[in-house]
Amino acid sequence: MDPLSAVSEELAEIEGQINDIFRALSNGFQKLEKIKDASRQSRQLEELTDKMRDCKRLIKDFDREVKDMESRSDVNTNRMLNERRQSMVKELNSYVALKKKFSSNLANNNKRVDLFDGPAEENMEENVLLASNMTNQELMDKGNRMMDDTDQAIERGKKIVQETINVGTDTAASLKAQTEQMSRVVNELDSIHFSIKKASKLVKEIGRQVATDKCIMAFLVLIVIGVIAIIIVKIVNPNNKDIRDIPGLAPPAQTRRLLWTHY
Repeated sequence: MDPLSAVSEELAEIEGQINDIFRALSNGFQKLEKIKDASRQSRQLEELTDKMRDCKRLIKDFDREVKDMESRSDVNTNRMLNERRQSMVKELNSYVALKKKFSSNLANNNKRVDLFDGPAEENMEENVLLASNMTNQELMDKGNRMMDDTDQAIERGKKIVQETINVGTDTAASLKAQTEQMSRVVNELDSIHFSIKKASKLVKEIGRQVATDKCIMAFLVLIVIGVIAIIIVKIVNPNNKDIRDIPGLAPPAQTRRLLWTHY
């Protein structure tokens, strides 16, 4: 029998669900290595990310249960539970690292950025003919204009790069804020989910106690009704020998007769 099952069936159930997800993640990453299509790789990564998110939520539930039982368990049990939790976190982190590696490779393969468009190729013979018909001054003016155009293109490129950097910085800051907000929301949802589970468990225990109390009360009521019935029968028919006398309760008629005889 698993030592964890002896400590808590709920913890054993959570650990079983986590182990199922770990097996699914292992198979998923092995399958991902064989996929060559970028779109299929992206879909597979999304599915694995969802599984890791579910696994993280279950580990948090496991940690809350461990902390809830910590005051009621001995030192060896608490050590065993903490080792189990650390092992789960370590294994999940290994899959998170794999996910980051595949995501980075996928991004590098899909990255195709062209900062500048190359100039169209001109007819070489035509250029030679134009150059032969131009004076030296015209050639110099033409060269200066071409250098000015090149400088302007470089400045435009620098401006585009700077704008891209600014947009990337703003986007990164916005994504970080949204990620932190989503993390807080997920933590709150996990806490609510854990509270609902604890409340459901408490309601079930209260229901069992109420059912037990109702059975006891019903049994007591039946005893009282039986005693009252016996008393009524003895009062109405005191000479009935089929019903034994209740200790401390003598038939009223016999009591009056004995008192009269004594006097």
